[in-house]
Amino acid sequence: HTWPRAQRRNRDLTYNPMSYEDFKIEYAGLDWDSYFAAAGIESLTDLNVSYPSAMSPIMDLVATLPIEEWKSFMTYRFIVDSASVLSEEIDQEAFRFYSTVLNGVPEQRERWERGVMRVGSLNSLGEAIGQVYVQRHFPESAKTQMDELVENLRAALRQSIEQNDWMSADTKEEAYKKLEAFRPKIAYPDEWKDLSSIAISRENLFQNAQNIRMFNYEDEISRLGKPTNREEWGMTPQTVNAYYNPSFNEIVFPAGILQPPFFDPAADLAVNYGGIGAVIGHEMGHGFDDQGSKSDWQGVQRNWWTDEDRANFESQANALAEQYDQFEPVPGYFIDGRFTLGENIGDVGGLSLAYRAYKMALNGEEAPVIDGLTGDQRFFLAWAQVWQRKYREDALIQRLTTDPHSPSKFRVNGVVRNFDEWYDAFNVRSSDELYLPPEDRIRIW
Repeated sequence: HTWPRAQRRNRDLTYNPMSYEDFKIEYAGLDWDSYFAAAGIESLTDLNVSYPSAMSPIMDLVATLPIEEWKSFMTYRFIVDSASVLSEEIDQEAFRFYSTVLNGVPEQRERWERGVMRVGSLNSLGEAIGQVYVQRHFPESAKTQMDELVENLRAALRQSIEQNDWMSADTKEEAYKKLEAFRPKIAYPDEWKDLSSIAISRENLFQNAQNIRMFNYEDEISRLGKPTNREEWGMTPQTVNAYYNPSFNEIVFPAGILQPPFFDPAADLAVNYGGIGAVIGHEMGHGFDDQGSKSDWQGVQRNWWTDEDRANFESQANALAEQYDQFEPVPGYFIDGRFTLGENIGDVGGLSLAYRAYKMALNGEEAPVIDGLTGDQRFFLAWAQVWQRKYREDALIQRLTTDPHSPSKFRVNGVVRNFDEWYDAFNVRSSDELYLPPEDRIRIW
């Protein structure tokens, strides 16, 4: 049983807390006490059922499938999940089917690359690698510059909230509280995860993987019933990415993204605001997108909007979704504007906030012309440069059904066509391909 993609990212639908006792009554097809005891979970009071409509079909399978079929299925899943650390024959066969047949990937990465990716992932030894990466490659001065950029983007968002005409005073007050409570995490964790108890040897890759799995599983089990550790990160320092966590109301920028083309300490304001500044704005914007806006300043999922304000927001969001519905990256294959809505709001809002912060940083001064380009031109070109990418057609088709981000071309062209400043910077005319009538341009933030 599956839900449409847009529903799977709807937090109202996937947040279904219930008591353990009610859960056992509702889904009585399995001996849950024995199940959780076997999983090492000794006490359970409450839980969340993310996809309730999937539970009844699962209970039907439990009731009807012979135990031998369950054993075969679980064995198969374990082998597939472990294929990359088993024999070359198993590894190649798993790649052939899951990567080539299903996703069109023609060949595997080289062995050394796969090794680096495995060791460096968050659920492996990624933080240990991250410590070395930070020591060798990350200048502390970059962290100071990022602190300043984040605060400037925060000021820009505050100004945007103050000046918007579609949000009431009561909702604005809640928005200010959330904005001020934003917690930025920059470069690397203040507390590193202790991985020293994981047994690692040169002789047995499979056992190494199992030891890491068990370490992570036992670590997760040990957290049940305890306060959440807000110091932990959901990415390694060497990752070239960023994220917003609505439950913690935090924005996170690993050291790996704090380098060109996203961030360059030696570059001028336009380049850094159009690059990493827009990424900062994007992550801040997630706190106020169609799903992030459902959490308050403490990360609690509750409605802090008036009905009228929510309707105003939804009207603009729907218009943006309709814009992206028209984009056809591959003939016959369109972007799903509703599925990608949160990321598209983040992109449009992020660039808008970055532009506002950039102008504030200029303090009324005229930006210099560099290499024949004005400040505004360099700002928008910086945004375009961070999303340079090539796709194989079959990979792009697959991404359209699985990735909530729009393809890179449309993360640029689909965004800038909503900016009056972009039209002015490049003298875009109504006869140009990307032209959008002023009344159809969407900014939200």
